[in-house]
Order: sequence, then C-alpha cells, then structure tokens
Amino acid sequence: MKKIYGSILAAALTLSALSGCQSAAPAGGLTPVTLNEVAHSIFYAPQYAAIELGYFEEEGLDLTLVNGAGADKVMTALVSGDADIGFMGSEASIYTYAGGAEDYAVNFAQLTQRAGNFLVGRSADPNFSWDKLRGSKVLGGRAGGMPQMVFEFILKKNGLDPKSDLTIDQSINFGLTAAAFTSSDADYTVEFEPFATGLELEGNGFVVASLGTDSGYVPYTAYSAKKSYLAAHPDVIQKFTNAIQKGIDYVNSHSAEEIAETIQPQFKETPLEHITKIVKRYKAQDTWKEDTVFEEDSFNLLQNILEEAGELPARVPYEDLVTTEFSEKAKP
Repeated sequence: MKKIYGSILAAALTLSALSGCQSAAPAGGLTPVTLNEVAHSIFYAPQYAAIELGYFEEEGLDLTLVNGAGADKVMTALVSGDADIGFMGSEASIYTYAGGAEDYAVNFAQLTQRAGNFLVGRSADPNFSWDKLRGSKVLGGRAGGMPQMVFEFILKKNGLDPKSDLTIDQSINFGLTAAAFTSSDADYTVEFEPFATGLELEGNGFVVASLGTDSGYVPYTAYSAKKSYLAAHPDVIQKFTNAIQKGIDYVNSHSAEEIAETIQPQFKETPLEHITKIVKRYKAQDTWKEDTVFEEDSFNLLQNILEEAGELPARVPYEDLVTTEFSEKAKP
C-alpha cells in the first residue's frame, strides 16, 4: 500500500502548483466541471445516461469527462487539481488519507454496489465452482486495486489461498488482459465489460462466474472530491449528485434495451445488441444502488476487504472520508 499512496502523494506535491479545473466564470451559463473516471465501461451506465439525457445541463453543469485508466491515476489527477471530481474505487481515498495528505479526497456519492468484473475461462462451464481455480493460472489486476482485492476476497471465502493455491499474473496493465488472454497460457482472466463479452463473441473465452454476485454487496465505485473543493463548491457537488441520482433513477426504471439505446453514443464502437447484452448482465446482478448514499456499513466492509488483502495497516474514520450530505438531499 505504501507504494500506491506514496506515488499518488508524490504526484500531488509535484503538481500542486497547478490551478484547479473549475474556471472562475461559467461558460454559457453553465459551470464547467472536470470528472476523471477510473474506466469507460458500461458498468457505469447511470453516469452515461445522465450525460446523454442532459441531466448535468439541467443542473447547470458543463461536464468534461476524462478516462483516467486506473484508480491510482484518477486520484493523482484529483489531488493535483487536474480534475474536480474523481470516480474510482474508494480504496484510493483510504490510501491517500493513510499517507498523511491534508487535503484528502472525501467520498460524497456511491454509484455501484456490486463488483463489475467477471471470471472468463477457456470453455463454457455451467457447473463452475471456485475450487476449479486450484492449480490454475489467472490473469488478475493491480495489487491494492478493487478488482484484485475483491477477487482475492472471493477466493478466501471459498477456501482458496491466493498465494499458494493458484498462480495470479498481475504483470499486465489494466485494460490489456483480455487481449493478452487470447495468446497466453492462462486458464482464466478477470475482465470488465465490454471485454468479457468481447472474448465470448470472438470465441476466445466464456464467462463462468460473476465477481459481483459471488462477492456480495460491495461499495465498488464512488465519486470523491478534495476536502477543499467540497468546502469551496458545495453547490457544484450538490448539482453533480442530483444529476447522478437522475441517472440512477433512469436505469432502475427502464429496460436494458432502452438503457442501451440511450448510452450507445458513449460506446460508438460497440454494437447496440452487445451493449444490451451487457446491460442485462449488470441489471441481473443488481449492480446499481437506488440512491447514492455511501453508508457506514459499506465503508466498514471495504476496509475489511483491504485488511484481508494486507493493504490496510490501520482503520480510517468513516466520518472523515465520507459525507452523505449531498446524497441525502438528492434522494428521490
């Protein structure tokens, strides 16, 4: 963990002289806001529905979306001032706080309540059990990141030791494991969408298990902003949270087909029928919350997962790293 939050803090100190993203004068009557997301995935459908349906504009915000490609990079952008709001696994905020940052990131809205990745094998396996991973090789995620920690959490729940009962290759960069799987000697890979479905469509893999289903309810991704930004711009945070809540309301009240059609402009290279299939898969596992309130029980579960993964030397206070003020006001 020291390496993770150490690199984030070093980047923050190097870039702290940069000005914040939000300009002083709103353009066209809208307040500009830069959101840096951990990945661009159908897993985050409520966010893209909010964008495509104009909910941010309704709230008076001009949103710029940036793909950070990893929670560590998103947090670096946030603490350096390159982003106003970060969207990532909340473990990054815990690492930064534990590293001694004074102007640390505070989580103000939760989006997903299940893990969004899937275990993909070489062949279809309707009778899959996690014990089948014993002795296998799996392409995994970055140490200290939510995908990898949730994967290890599930392995331990099923009596497997991640270090001795199987081989987990963590050498491949985020987003590149699906391509690597097609030519590697790995037996399984842990994939987000659309990569999991892409492997199926290519005939190079088959989804055999959902980490979201098998891990249970987990506060997988949330929105955060620096403590100073929350204090200076509570109106912006409230408007942002309102827009996300509208996106959640939309996906929870519409069919997979309707959602897919709405968010397709965000995934122009993915055929509509593939988007629909992926949305159905996520809806079936109860991926999205009814509201954005990040509850204390969820935060404690997150810390339990970090502790089991050996990434948390000491518990951190919920009251410092989470605020529900904006989520409560945004609730329908």
